[in-house]
Amino acid sequence: MILILGSIRCASFKSNEVGDIDVQFEKARIFLDKKKYLRAQEEFNNLVIRGTHTELGDDSQFYLAESYFLNKEYLLAIAEYDRLIRRMGFSPYVEKSRWRVCQSYVKESPKYYKDQTNTQKALSKLQEFIDDYPNSEYKDEANNQISELRNKLAYKEYATGVLYIKMEEYQSAIMSFEFLIDNYYDTEVLEKGHVGIIRCYALMDEYNKAEDYYNNHLSEIFSNNLKETAQNYIKKSNSSN
Repeated sequence: MILILGSIRCASFKSNEVGDIDVQFEKARIFLDKKKYLRAQEEFNNLVIRGTHTELGDDSQFYLAESYFLNKEYLLAIAEYDRLIRRMGFSPYVEKSRWRVCQSYVKESPKYYKDQTNTQKALSKLQEFIDDYPNSEYKDEANNQISELRNKLAYKEYATGVLYIKMEEYQSAIMSFEFLIDNYYDTEVLEKGHVGIIRCYALMDEYNKAEDYYNNHLSEIFSNNLKETAQNYIKKSNSSN
């Protein structure tokens, strides 16, 4: 009889605990919907601790990460999304979490003239996402973001080459432009790299190299303005010889 009563009490306690978790989850969702992100973080964090092994375990973990993401705390969001991805691999939130990780790194990608570690991480995560979810609803956006980030990295290399030109370090400038061309051949900055090399040869009074390079890479210089700029560099070099 004592054992039966104990079992009933235990079952009743678990039932009440689950009920409390349900109520707290709804409360946390309301905070999130009302953009009270700090309050939502507190509630979801508590739920993650209490309800990990309940049906709301992955829900709580995902929305905890969301509360950081929507509050623009992207590195904290990444940590929470990653926790869900690692520990709850069969959760229906995994794809969205991986997409949010991509978005978070994109958000953390700085201006081209700063360190681009997070840009590289964003590119890596985006490519992994596309490879693992080729039919995802986010595929087109992911491809567009990859293009934008690669353009940023290409422009960083171009700016480095221009800086070397200003320092009259023309061989170093050529190396920067060649790195751009070899690694970012699919970007909008490619043709600027070619024109940068022509400019360097012209400034080095290497008229023949400048002209040969222009003729050999003309098909990769699409803009009429850039073609004209390259031609002017070559003419100026020729007139100085």
